[in-house]
Amino acid sequence: MKDEKDRKTNEMARHFRQTLRATRLAARRAVAPERVAAWSRQIVAHLLRAFPEPPGKCIAFCWPIHNEPDIRAAIVVWREAGAAIALPVTLAPKTPLAFRAWTPQTPLAVDASGVPAPASGALAEPDVFIIPLNVFDAAGYRLGYGGGFFDRTLTALPRTPLTLGVGFELGRVESIWPQAHDYPVDWLFTEAGFWAATRARPLPRNGPSPTPENQPPELHERRP
Repeated sequence: MKDEKDRKTNEMARHFRQTLRATRLAARRAVAPERVAAWSRQIVAHLLRAFPEPPGKCIAFCWPIHNEPDIRAAIVVWREAGAAIALPVTLAPKTPLAFRAWTPQTPLAVDASGVPAPASGALAEPDVFIIPLNVFDAAGYRLGYGGGFFDRTLTALPRTPLTLGVGFELGRVESIWPQAHDYPVDWLFTEAGFWAATRARPLPRNGPSPTPENQPPELHERRP
């Protein structure tokens, strides 16, 4: 009886999450490019307010696709301040992501997931991950595109990284119905501001994320 109940609960959660992903992605893709650009500029301003200096030695970010926030302006500032920058590369389905070093001169090619990434170059080991949020909740749980790449990657790392989620307010929900494999981000950044995730359960791996040495006073406070 319990197994049947669990099966139905899992089916409900899967359907709920699939519907959320599809509807919120469709809503974001429908936003005018100038609005996406304006929201992205606001997120960049929040990132640089939170971290006027690079938040880590090696920062991984995702090349923006499907009207995702474009935070490349913040990446350039941090790179000029001395941080190494990396982009994720999908090598095969259902495997952790690899990361390759990136500069503004790095040639990009479409990887196995259809995302622009360095086609070759040195592998990198990021200590900070900036992760796009298609759908997200206040606890820091997120829905990506359904491949599970970031959850798989973050769980497999030998050291807990700092994770910053970037998304638009139209992707905010009360709960994504997180599952055991979901890996939440530490901080949430949208056009409305930035705040700490309020998750109640521990990370699905070894301990809390590190606190950046240059953390400003604002990051000790949570947005109401």
